[in-house]
Amino acid sequence: MTSVAPAATTPGGSTGKTGGAAGRPSAAAWLVAVPFLAFAGTFLVYPTVLVLVGAFQDSNGAFTLGNLGTLFTGVVFDAFLRSIELSALTAVIGAVCGALLTWAIAVGNPDGVLRRVVVAGSGVLAQFGGVPLAFAFLATVGFEGLVTKFLRDSAGVDLFAGSAWLFELPGLTLVYTFFQIPLMVIVFLPALDGLRPQWREANASLGGTSWTYWRHVGGPILTPPFLGALLLLFANAFSAYATAAALVSQGSPIVPLQIRGFLTGEVVLGQENLGKALGLGMVVVVSVAMGVNVLLQRKVAKWVRR
Repeated sequence: MTSVAPAATTPGGSTGKTGGAAGRPSAAAWLVAVPFLAFAGTFLVYPTVLVLVGAFQDSNGAFTLGNLGTLFTGVVFDAFLRSIELSALTAVIGAVCGALLTWAIAVGNPDGVLRRVVVAGSGVLAQFGGVPLAFAFLATVGFEGLVTKFLRDSAGVDLFAGSAWLFELPGLTLVYTFFQIPLMVIVFLPALDGLRPQWREANASLGGTSWTYWRHVGGPILTPPFLGALLLLFANAFSAYATAAALVSQGSPIVPLQIRGFLTGEVVLGQENLGKALGLGMVVVVSVAMGVNVLLQRKVAKWVRR
């Protein structure tokens, strides 16, 4: 009979079969991770450091808080308010409409054609932005768009009577909602799928009603993921740039367009780093939103493990 040597075990009692000493990643693991780390460092970490350092420097490279002080004055502060207003409005519209659409497909056949089509379409439309999205709306409801000309010729209705709303905040709200709703479907669907049938059955066996179930079981479970998705939609709209840049050709009503103006246009003497201060302000706002989202997701994870 041949003897089999016992496998080496870690101090915690588990068998160690992969990785280096003390659980360190192997050379192969580092070889795979290095390209990603280099990419993230070049296009994420390095620009963030430049923005962070430049926000506290004047035109001569000396330390200053003047750039940050400018964020709370004049057109710059108004741009932040409009960006927050636009992001909050589109996040609420996207979250409510997306949640209703998600509920409609979640209560249906999990393997049905409708669910597969909606989920696949949401995955595509959530990433459909920038110049193609702006062009699609211009071709549809622009000054000479298909729908605009049809309503004007057939019903005498002018969508732009006295206002170029498509190229202002109302138009941005409509366009942003186009990709906010599909994103909500993708994010919120796992939360609805996580509602276990046993919870509803237990509620019914104890004499509870549908209101009781949603008041004490479904509502408390779905509220954190709904709020988390709402914050994700807010951050998504707040940081969107390409769609607004392609649609709004004049003026800078929101912060991303303000940053574009400071980086590509003429800059007032002494405000060379104001664009970086604006970028830092955006980083702070998005970081707060995503930080609260992480806390909400942790609360959801506790429910899932129970």
